[in-house]
Amino acid sequence: MDAVQKAGSGHPGTAMSLAPAAYLLYQHVMRHDPADPAWPGRDRFVLSCGHSSLTLYIQLYLSGYPDMTLADLEALRTWGSRTPGHPEFWHTPGVEATTGPLGQGIAMAVGMAMAARRERGLLDPDAAPGTSPFDHHVYAFCSDGDIEEGISHEASSLAAHQELGNLVVIYDDNNISIEDDTNIAKSEDVAARYEAYGWHVQRVSWRRPGGYTEDVAALYAALQAARDHQGAPSLISLRTIIGWPAPDKQNTGAAHGSALGADEVAKTKQILGFDPAVSFPVEDEAVAHARLVGERGKQAHARWNEQFAAWAAASPERKALFDRLSARDLPDGWADVLPAFEASEKGLATRSASGQVLNALAPVLPELWGGSADLAGSNDTTMKGEPSFIPAEHQTKMFPGSPYGRTLHFGIREFAMGAIMNGMTLHGLTRPYGGTFLIFSDYMRAAVRLAALMKQPATYVWTHDSIGLGEDGPTHQPVEHVWALRAIPGLDVVRPADANETAVAWRTILEHADRPAGLCLTRQAVPVFDRLVLAPAELTARGGYVLAEAQGGTPQVILIGTGSEVQIALAARDQLQAEGVATRVVSMPCVEWFAEQDAAYRDGVLPPAVRARVSVEAGIALGWRQFVGDLGESVSLEHFGASADYRKLYEEFGITAEAVAQAARASLARASGARA
Repeated sequence: MDAVQKAGSGHPGTAMSLAPAAYLLYQHVMRHDPADPAWPGRDRFVLSCGHSSLTLYIQLYLSGYPDMTLADLEALRTWGSRTPGHPEFWHTPGVEATTGPLGQGIAMAVGMAMAARRERGLLDPDAAPGTSPFDHHVYAFCSDGDIEEGISHEASSLAAHQELGNLVVIYDDNNISIEDDTNIAKSEDVAARYEAYGWHVQRVSWRRPGGYTEDVAALYAALQAARDHQGAPSLISLRTIIGWPAPDKQNTGAAHGSALGADEVAKTKQILGFDPAVSFPVEDEAVAHARLVGERGKQAHARWNEQFAAWAAASPERKALFDRLSARDLPDGWADVLPAFEASEKGLATRSASGQVLNALAPVLPELWGGSADLAGSNDTTMKGEPSFIPAEHQTKMFPGSPYGRTLHFGIREFAMGAIMNGMTLHGLTRPYGGTFLIFSDYMRAAVRLAALMKQPATYVWTHDSIGLGEDGPTHQPVEHVWALRAIPGLDVVRPADANETAVAWRTILEHADRPAGLCLTRQAVPVFDRLVLAPAELTARGGYVLAEAQGGTPQVILIGTGSEVQIALAARDQLQAEGVATRVVSMPCVEWFAEQDAAYRDGVLPPAVRARVSVEAGIALGWRQFVGDLGESVSLEHFGASADYRKLYEEFGITAEAVAQAARASLARASGARA
């Protein structure tokens, strides 16, 4: 109450009513060591209802997490504090995930639970249940807001299908959101919904006919039962009163998202036995008692160390793998397996080249795993011969597998796929990828943004990246998507021009462990360029490079292309060179990587003195102005597509070599006028 009151904003109510549940979890249920928040053997906790950040911050303070002080709670939601308005991954020691956008925390917890199983399969697959140092649980708190978001359905359905017995979710069933009583918008039986998914469901109510009773013992029994139930994920529906025991604002929307007010805080303190005149009262005895969890955590950690040491001695090769994965290092010589594609005018779709890259990497990068949102054949995301990650009873004739498999099947759940991948990367040891059509990146954008915010190395395989997909028409043809994704800070958007650029792009993405990346890949075949004539594909790693130099070495005009349109730029260059116009072609597969290069390199690729420039990309031109300048031109698509053969679409929409050459002439004319 005091923290929100001092900040002038925040969410006190849920933190008040969930305080006993959170304290119980951190003191008596979760395995954690406050002295070592990154301990691999710890249980994980995700506060999906991130607006109630104090629910987590207070337990981190009481448990004695590094550098967490009462002053941090006093500094809630202020500049430079350890206690921002919503929990941010590792900004505060002990925060496992950035949460706040509702529903995503549930999905990230699902991803953590899936990753825990995959990691056990890599490191200790033969151990009996509950006996491996890699056995632990993932706990999450969620609210009505999380449950209402559609992603909760997507992720929870998949969690049940995957039989994630290591996942326990406490649903704070208090019937209050910002618009007060949730009956205005929600009336389903949430517990029954989860039973229908196949979750292990328990109901605990602190609302009783004789009055409200915070029955911690009943909740503890439910948590123990959930922890022991290994055949399915567990949901505990906990009926609470938000803002309890505030006398006037409990059970109201006012307690959900705003300060209670000085009078209400004072009244509540009196009920609890605190001096109303004292803000942030220091209860040394209570804090000292809570800090005893640190000693219990050290003892649990020591026992785990013994178990881990025994495992390491018995499995030295797997211990070496664990060390490499923990450091997010790549094995020596791993990139040597990457395919090199021979020049071909007929060419290859970059999605197909990506699939060949994944097949080559499978034997050398066991941490790499992934699949698709029900588009495996279209995305080319299935590593040949690799079993599916699936309980045995759910494997199919097409996709045999096991609980420790490698091929992921997210179902038609793009948003959940993105957030689940975030949970997998946050868990620490694996590198997941997930595929869908580029058009459906819209469905997963919020999760992509969180990956960028948390600097997590999820990889998105977005295929069918333009009108080049053809007959499926405008509903499936991305137009604005590439630049919309480039607008996300910290996301690398890579649109390779041919098969060899695709291979180098995958290599470069995997070398970055501090950011997400999206590969935008073609459905249609594109030529594999002759690298004996053109620049080496190795330069893809620099984001932009001179693919074809102007005759004589001094360009009059520069054509900048990406993806499937680079071939168009090359054809336009032929036309212009035949006219005596010295023309350079720049391939720009990744704007973000190009921006990371030093100014000398960037100016070498795009000399400031050469002001006649043209960009060509089969999407909106938004953003290309920074490269073509005020005298340049952009050949683009500023409207939706149509249903027809892709060659017809490029012709009808004017994304052709002739159009690029004409744009170059126009830019040259303006540049000549500017010089005059």
